[in-house]
Amino acid sequence: MAPSPTPGSGNLSAILRSTGNLVLEDTSIPQPTENEVQIQMHAVGICGSDVHYWTHGRIGDFIVNAPMILGHEASGIVSAVGSKVTSLKVGDRVAIEPGVPCRLCNFCKGGRYNLCPDMAFCATPPIDGSLRRYYCHAADFCYKLPDHVSLEEGALLEPLSVGVHACKRAGVTIGSKVLICGAGPIGLVNLMTAKAMGASSVVITDLEQNRLDVASKLGADHAIRVDTKDVQELVKRIHSALGEEPSITIECTGAPPSIQTGIFATRSGGVLVLVGLGPPEISLPVVNAAVREVDIRGIFRYVNCYPTALEMIASGKIDAKPLITHHFKLAESLKAFETAKTGEGGAIKVMIHCDQ
Repeated sequence: MAPSPTPGSGNLSAILRSTGNLVLEDTSIPQPTENEVQIQMHAVGICGSDVHYWTHGRIGDFIVNAPMILGHEASGIVSAVGSKVTSLKVGDRVAIEPGVPCRLCNFCKGGRYNLCPDMAFCATPPIDGSLRRYYCHAADFCYKLPDHVSLEEGALLEPLSVGVHACKRAGVTIGSKVLICGAGPIGLVNLMTAKAMGASSVVITDLEQNRLDVASKLGADHAIRVDTKDVQELVKRIHSALGEEPSITIECTGAPPSIQTGIFATRSGGVLVLVGLGPPEISLPVVNAAVREVDIRGIFRYVNCYPTALEMIASGKIDAKPLITHHFKLAESLKAFETAKTGEGGAIKVMIHCDQ
């Protein structure tokens, strides 16, 4: 059972005060509204977006104009419930889906709540995140974890849901031949998801050999190091590794040359899904894609994917635990962010433990 916090007591929080200025400060402990639960936070993974806000102060149109608590890949233990909450109780272990939509707009009613213009998403300006001791969240966006699923795995449901959404958008199914560009954390969850969904062969590319080595251990059939600027040469190597052209490409870097490679590599009539975010405007061989009917699809976070991600982990279809390479206490958040930024020690997913 989670201990009941004392109202008004300290709530150690990792706050981005300005670009490059991450501090730990006590904030007030929030109390749940009637449809919320209060959560004693346990595990919060560091996402690339958290690092980007810390180092650049913005991502596209989302600008940090005021102090903001970071963190959105999270899990914890329910420590209080709102008066109208019936789905959860104190002591339940939960994973937190960080985005809460309005539930009323056409996107929400149509089942695509990730596109809701009034989405409140953790650690996206001006919304505070969950990297703190106690945090409140909408109960219907908290998912109770089975006893055999750890809280660390619960925190990994957030990046894993990106992989689930991307593979759904791509149409990955039994026998799919898949190219994944980028072997960072998001590329790796796409790899594991594609294999779990039945992809018969997956080739993954990256600049760093150590990441490719991890990808091979996680099930990649072929791992190709990008050591050339010749896009067509790289495309030939991809086709040679697969024995044919991939019907699906999932691009996870956002780098223009990688997206170009994805277009040229994908089989005519295939699908390219853009996951990685790069420059707002880039030069692409669109005519090549058009005349070969290569569909280019984007994704924005995920929608209705947490239950699937949880089932994948709970059933053993995916073992996400190897993604976690580093553990830090909340008081060590700055060191944790530095490790995530530099990739020191082969860092893939850095996990901060808030209750130690």
